[in-house]
Amino acid sequence: MRKALRWLLALVVLIGTVSTAGAATAAEPKAVDIMDRLLSVPGMSLIEEKPYTGYRFFVLNYTQPVDHRRPSKGTFQQRITVLHKDVNRPTVFYTGGYSVSTNPSRREPTQIVDGNQVSMEYRYFTPSRPEPADWSKLDIWQAASDQHRIFQALKPIYSENWISTGGSKGGMTATYYERFYPRDMDGVVAYVAPNDVVNHEDSAYDRFFARVGTGECRDRLNGVQREALVRRAPLKEKYEAYAAENGYTFDTIGSLDRAYEAVVLDYVWGFWQYSTVKDCADIPADAKNATDDEIWNSVDTISGFSFYTDQGLAPYTPYYYQAGTQLGAPTIHFPHIEKRYIRYGYQPPRNFVPRDIDMRFQPWAMRDVDTWVKHNARHMLFVYGENDPWGAEPFRLGHGARDSYVLTAPGMNHGANVAGLVPEEKALATARILDWAGVAPAEVQENPSAAEPLATFDAELDKRDVQREPALRP
Repeated sequence: MRKALRWLLALVVLIGTVSTAGAATAAEPKAVDIMDRLLSVPGMSLIEEKPYTGYRFFVLNYTQPVDHRRPSKGTFQQRITVLHKDVNRPTVFYTGGYSVSTNPSRREPTQIVDGNQVSMEYRYFTPSRPEPADWSKLDIWQAASDQHRIFQALKPIYSENWISTGGSKGGMTATYYERFYPRDMDGVVAYVAPNDVVNHEDSAYDRFFARVGTGECRDRLNGVQREALVRRAPLKEKYEAYAAENGYTFDTIGSLDRAYEAVVLDYVWGFWQYSTVKDCADIPADAKNATDDEIWNSVDTISGFSFYTDQGLAPYTPYYYQAGTQLGAPTIHFPHIEKRYIRYGYQPPRNFVPRDIDMRFQPWAMRDVDTWVKHNARHMLFVYGENDPWGAEPFRLGHGARDSYVLTAPGMNHGANVAGLVPEEKALATARILDWAGVAPAEVQENPSAAEPLATFDAELDKRDVQREPALRP
């Protein structure tokens, strides 16, 4: 009898144990794959996933309204990418202001905070363009609203702090996003962001070119630029043959002659945008005695004779449209070149956009942003390069700004970054980014000078070099 009772008691205990274990197992939620979570967002679809060690990288389409004020009037597919690390890490929201790269990469703030990265293709850059395209819906508010919707869609998944960032036009974009949706981000890091407040007043650029670099370097560059216009006739023949060989046409800008001068006038600007003083050694020292090929090759290497062709301009139509409607565009003078050699001068953005696209400039757009930044900036960092022409008209902070900074990297060009700042400012910027992201270690909170990126440098993900692109385009 005792044996029977012991056996019965053991059976009850065993059944209870199994039942408890089963209940615990049933109570544990099954982990949902990050891809499934992303694709559960209404309007999100997968283009492809690319592997990268330590991350998952997704190229996605997200359905956006063409007009955020009237969402029922049509949609388009906007391309975004997600570099996923961990939902418990902060997220950096990046845009370059143009097309998005579909290869894994990590922007500097993403490395600093060791976080996730969401990257957005700017509206109207192909393939993120409505068909047919209503160009009146390409403006800074509509683009900021694109970012706002993406943030709202992904914040439930990436619930930690968010920081927006971008370089050049992307830095402008991050700033405009903050102006229109100041409650979305916990911080902003805007690199080399131009701020053309008064479009027809560009004397700051002339002052910049009068003192940038060294006198010897400026003389070399000015000499080649002038000589390319002095030799317009023979070099245009070379240009005509080059265009015929490659099937280039010039309908948008109007003529090969206009394109030739535009390329030449971009030369000095393009050098300082992408090069440094040490690169002056590659510029012909005696332009007057240089061969036609030496002049051609120097200009082509820096400015690119293919750019002002129809084929070269087409990918940048959205940029030039915005430059001619809201952003503004620089105009500079050439005191080292006699007027008889310059037929057109710096041409306006209107000349780089097909004529069937209507354009009207809105002078209030940049004034509004500039005023807002001066009086309302919170947790904003602007980084400029000392030798970058686009920094001649920077954002500035006023009395209303709080915990915001404008810093300049000595000797750097359009690729200026936090890593290029002087040590004290580099530590300050790094500490503030970590703090805004909510991941500043205790030792950094106590001693900001100890701030360093949380993720180690990855030569493949963290490419610091500036991608060479046409000059006179931020």
